[in-house]
Formats: sequence, C-alpha cells, structure tokens
Amino acid sequence: MERASSLEYWFHWPSLLCEFIIFVAFVVAVVVIFKCERLVLVFKCERLRSSDEQWRRGTRVYEDELWKPCWRTISPLGLLAYRGILFFLLAGLLIGYLRKSGFLFFYFYTQWTFTLVIIYFGLATLISIEGCYQWYKQGSIRDHHERTDFLTVDTEQEIYAAERARENISGTSVTLQSYHEWQENRKKAGFWGYTMQIIFQTCAGAVVMTDIVFWVIIVPFLSTERFSLNLLMGSMHSVNAFFLIVDSALNSLHFPWFRGAYFVLWTALYVIFQWVIHACGFSW
Repeated sequence: MERASSLEYWFHWPSLLCEFIIFVAFVVAVVVIFKCERLVLVFKCERLRSSDEQWRRGTRVYEDELWKPCWRTISPLGLLAYRGILFFLLAGLLIGYLRKSGFLFFYFYTQWTFTLVIIYFGLATLISIEGCYQWYKQGSIRDHHERTDFLTVDTEQEIYAAERARENISGTSVTLQSYHEWQENRKKAGFWGYTMQIIFQTCAGAVVMTDIVFWVIIVPFLSTERFSLNLLMGSMHSVNAFFLIVDSALNSLHFPWFRGAYFVLWTALYVIFQWVIHACGFSW
C-alpha cells in the first residue's frame, strides 16, 4: 500500500470517500454559519415579524448571561471562582504535558479540545471578572441611594403602592409590556461574548465525541502494547466533560442549534491538519 506522502494514496476510493465526507461537512458548516450569523446581523437592523423576533431572541447573547448564574442562590462570585480555579488547574496540566511531550502534544484531537476548553475557561474568567465588577458597582450605587435617601422612604413607598395598584388594574398587558421593555433595554453582548458562547458549543460537541470514541471504542477494543490507559489519559477524557456540564448547569447562557456548526468546522479543520502532516511524511 502506498505511503500517505505519495499522490496515489489520496486517490484510492477509501481516501476519496473520506475526503468527500469531510468536504461536504466543511461546506455545510460554513454555509449554515454564514447564513444564520448573517441573519442575526440583519435582524439587529430590521423590524421583524413576531416569529422572526422570537427566533432572534433565541440567538441573542446578553452581557449579563455571560457571568450571572442561573441559580439565584449562587453569587456571580461563585461562578467566577469556579471558572478561575479550573482555568489555572487545567493550564497547569497543559504546561506539564508540554514539558513532557513538547509540541507533539497537539498531534491528537483530544489535546486540541483540551486546549480549547482551557481557552474557554480563561475567557469566561475574564468576562466574569468584568461582570462581577459591574455587579459590585451597581450594588454600591444602590447602597449609596439607600443611605442618602432614607428620609424619603415613606413617600417612595406610597408612590410604589400607587404604581402597583395601577398595574393590578391594567392586568397582564402591563407585565408583558414591562418584560419586553426590559428585554430590549438589556445590554447585548459584544464580540467576546459571542466568541465565548461559540467556543463553549464547540468544546461541548468535541468533548462529547472524543469521550464516546475513547471509552466506547478505543479502550475496550483497541488497547495494545503501544496504547495503555493511565490516570492522566483517563482524566483528560473525563474531566473536560464534567467541568463543562457543571459550568452549563451554573451559567445563564442559551445555545442556538446552528452554532453547533462551529464544532463540525473545528473537527473538519483537525482532519485537514492531519492530512497535511501525513502528506508531509509524519505518522502516528
């Protein structure tokens, strides 16, 4: 059989089939990303039908969703601590792997995913720091008003009671209107906020795929003298998923289905990377 560095190798029917599958997956992912992300940008500038408006709200990322936990009993500082500790822990493991294996560490898909998870927790930590700072400032402003305006409490309570009475008379429409106004006035996330969501969805898909392949196929059926399960390898194929599951259970992010195409694009790029280095004469 021809070596991967020879031209004939890439024109065998198994190679052509693989190339066709990766090409189709790559093109579909790019088309989905371009079409849907373009719609998100267009929807920011146009007046929409109710169905389109509902779709747009499902694709939006708000700034407070990036650092506020979905559980009211958990402080944003708790989510910040969780992300920060994991970032430094995983970054330390990455440095240890690099000292042991060098840049050959990035030869495998698992290591690509592991590095991307570290990037996610690093970016999430920075965004949580900024969010907690804003949260602290808002709390300080509220405390300042409470200290300086305590003489007007009774008057404010009367005004609040009158407003509540009017809301009760108006019924549900007032509540819905207030909710929509609150949604429109929420600060939308910027470039780094959307990047954080995209990285998370890419990591989630990659981690699930690698863990399934590793524990269901490689460990039971492909263990050889050259490959043996050890603590470091087992932890790398388990802690990623656990840490991401906990983070998704704590954060307030929602995940549009079409951004799963970034995971397909990420995987296709890795396969192309492997083809290139194999064509250059490297092998496992």
